[in-house]
Order: sequence, then structure tokens, then C-alpha cells
Amino acid sequence: MCLQAVICVLWTVYVCQTSGSPNIIIMLMDDMGWGDLGVFGEPSKETPYLDLMAAQGMLFPNFYTANPLCSPSRAALLTGRLPVRNGFYTTNAHARNAYTPQEIVGGISADEILLPELLKNKHYVSKIVGKWHLGHRTQYLPLKHGFDEWFGAPNCHFGPYNDSSRPNIPVYNNSEMKGRYYEEFEINVKTGESNLTQLYLKEGLDFISQQAMAQRPFFLYWAPDATHAPVYASKPFLGKSQRGRYGDAVMELDDSIGQILAHLVSLGIQNDTLVFFTSDNGAALMSGPLQSGSNAPFLCGKETTFEGGMREPAMAWWPGQIPAGTVSHQLASVMDLFSTSLSVAGVSPPDDRVIDGVDLSPVLFNGSLIDRPIFYYRGNQMMAVRIGQYKAHYWTWSNSMEEFNKGINFCPGQEVPGVTTHTQQEHTMQPLIFHLGRDPGERYPLSVQCKEYRDVFRRVTAVVEQHQKLLIPGQPQLNMCDLAVMNWTPPGCEQLGKCLKAPESQPWKCDWPH
Repeated sequence: MCLQAVICVLWTVYVCQTSGSPNIIIMLMDDMGWGDLGVFGEPSKETPYLDLMAAQGMLFPNFYTANPLCSPSRAALLTGRLPVRNGFYTTNAHARNAYTPQEIVGGISADEILLPELLKNKHYVSKIVGKWHLGHRTQYLPLKHGFDEWFGAPNCHFGPYNDSSRPNIPVYNNSEMKGRYYEEFEINVKTGESNLTQLYLKEGLDFISQQAMAQRPFFLYWAPDATHAPVYASKPFLGKSQRGRYGDAVMELDDSIGQILAHLVSLGIQNDTLVFFTSDNGAALMSGPLQSGSNAPFLCGKETTFEGGMREPAMAWWPGQIPAGTVSHQLASVMDLFSTSLSVAGVSPPDDRVIDGVDLSPVLFNGSLIDRPIFYYRGNQMMAVRIGQYKAHYWTWSNSMEEFNKGINFCPGQEVPGVTTHTQQEHTMQPLIFHLGRDPGERYPLSVQCKEYRDVFRRVTAVVEQHQKLLIPGQPQLNMCDLAVMNWTPPGCEQLGKCLKAPESQPWKCDWPH
């Protein structure tokens, strides 16, 4: 019997011996970089609870998002599929990042099957706390896609806005709004003060308590957004960090995560709960040092397919099941959380579609390594692929010279000639290849004349050709915009007197400059 078959048998035995369905908590941070945690080398060492979580669980230094931008990344997590398959991309221009601002017409397709919908097969109760970002129109909201409860917002907390030209973003409790950012839910842009993280913490803790008391398996998708510009923290944390306001937000999130893990222990359900922590994309370096984190030692940040845009901090925690203090060098993806969650819950994935996520159960429980590639997409274009320690760039682009000249820089202080290009550069015939073990900053491509390059080129060519041969893109959902569809009249606005007059519908093709 081959080794892979033995591992599968052992894992099947493990599942059969596990009583009941474990609880699942996915903690997804917003724009938090790989270099923001003490365990990954951040010198201020201001994340003691996350560092402890890593010491008690498994650290993933080679964990990736599916897209270097928020909305497509979140769609990939909840569907287990690349954005180019699940429709969270645009065809308005080549290799453009697209997301769900409040003027977007589209959202998550009704044809996609989300994780909480599947978990219902095992009677899970599911709640999202925080940022949704998969469409704000009624048909796209969480309770229409498998979640039983929601407290949070459909969009980023940009603002404040003048209601006559653009409404502030609503905050929902389940299916109805309870107020708006900058109004009932205050964010002081000048001081950075807001108690939103504390509200999200309370919602998470209360949900855990309720399900534990009812002895029901639960899925908590905890998605706070304090580290997305404009960053915020509650008053007790403002001014505490050596890193400024962004560091304050990180410290509060770290403290909140510590409270959630401690709560699991106090309820005696820590051995029945899988917790996974990661981020939606790399730190938003274009927001400046006061409003963004660190992707060190990697190149560039959010919006790019360089390592700084797509490699994320990640760790798994499950006392009694995941060996403490372990580090896995498995190449892993946010899409794997879909497949792994289904596996531990004993739910079969859909068999009528391609699932890109890999079940990490053998990695978590047996220390195995699974041979798989990582694809780096920007919109409708596969930009790069990683196999083992090697990464091959088929296209390079940081952002346009026009945007760069406006002061928008995705790679501040990190320009690498011939790599961080301000025009889209195609390398299909001769990709730029880096050895990420020796060169994690992607500064020194292998010489095309060396044997190492030729050997790697043959390997990656076969993988890319197979991927492209089988790829059937989904219907793009992020092509059309219309001011009339913004959050003028969210459900529940009538009771609060918060309904606003919408302008006449005049749809247009969204302009995605990056």
C-alpha cells in the first residue's frame, strides 16, 4: 500500500473515532501583513496572544490568499474556488483587481455554494461577525447564503460621507440594519477611536456561549476590519503600540483573539474546536506607514501578486488534535479552509464543480506534506505560479505609471528593476523564476542560462498548461457599477428613519485602475 493510501486510511480512522462534529472558527483579518506578528519576527513583539496561539498550535509560513484584494479573497475562502472560477473578477480590462464598493451591481453568484450552506448538512449553526464584502444588495447578503446570524457590515468602513451624494455604510444585525458607520457606529478618523472591535468581540463571545450551552456545533467566521484604512482602535488601546495607530489596532485584535481562545477553554470546548487564523491579503502599503502594516521580508503589498501581496500570516489551533509548537512548510491557501472545514465536519464537498481548496487534515494531524501548486491571479490573469521553493512570474505589474504619479505606490521603497514594473510586462515565453528560500524578496531571478532555470521551467510549464487546459472561468460578477444601487435603503432603514433617496439608475462599466 502506498504512503498516501496509508495516510488516507489513518485519517479515516481518526474521523470515525472523533465524537460529534467539531466547532469551527475562522478568524480573517483585514489587510494584515505577514510581518505584523511577533512570531513572524515583528520587532515590537506586541502580539503575545497570537504568538501563544502559534506556540500551542501549528504555524504556516507558506500560506497564501487566492487574490491580493479583499472581496475576491473572501469569496475564495467561502467557496473553496479561485475567483476566476467563482466570478469574483472583472473582464473590463486585463489583469485588474476588482472588489465590491457600494456602487457595484453584482455580488456572490447564486450558483456558488458557500461553506455555511454545506455545514447545515451536519446541523451547524453559522454566524459571521464583521465584514462580508461579497455584495451589499439584499440577494447577496450572508443570511441568503447559508449563515444563520450576522453582525457587521457589507462593505469597507470608508467615510464619512455626505448622505446626499454617497451614503455611509450600514451595520447589520442579522437581516436588518441597526445604524451606519460614522453615525450610530462611530469611527473618529482624526483620533482613530472606535469601539467596533469590542462590539465584534462581544458578538463572537456571546455566540460561542449560546451554542456551547445548546450543545450545537457551530461555525464562527470572525472578520474584523480594524487594520483596514482608516485604521481604528478603542480608547484603552490607542497610543499603546510602538508602531502607531496601526499597531494599536493590531494589539486590540490580538487581545480579542486571546479572549476568544480563553473563552473556549473556560467553557471546556477547546478540544472540540478547530480555530484558524489568517488575513485576506497583504498589508496595504499604499496607505502609508500610519495606516498600514508590514509584509517584511517580502516584496510589495496588497493589490500585487508579489509575495507581499499574497503570502499571509496563518496558524491553526486545536488542543489535543494539532501538535503544539509545530511549523508546517506546506504550501497552503485560504481556499483550503473550505475543504478542511468540510473534512473535519464530515461533509462531502460538491461534486459538480472544481474545488481548488485542498484538505489540510493530513498536514494538521499527521504532519504530512501535500504536493500542490499555488496560482497567483490578478483579475482574469494568472500572473505567477509557485511549485516547491520556486516561483515563476508569467506577468509582472505593480501599478500603472498614471496611478504611481498620483502618489499611489504598491511597493514603496522596494522598486526592483525589471520586476516591479509600472506597465504590464509579459514573460510567458521566458518567465522570471525566483528561488523563494534563497531569495524571499524576489530580487534576483535565476539566470535563464543555468541548468536550475531550465529544470524548473520544464516543471512549471507542465503544471501551468494543465491548469489552463482545465480552467473554465465563471461569469464575471464585478463588471457593472451604478450609483442607484448604493446603500440608500438597506433593509430595516424604515424603522430607524435612515432611508435615503437614491439617484436615477445609470449603470456603467466599472473602472478598475489597478
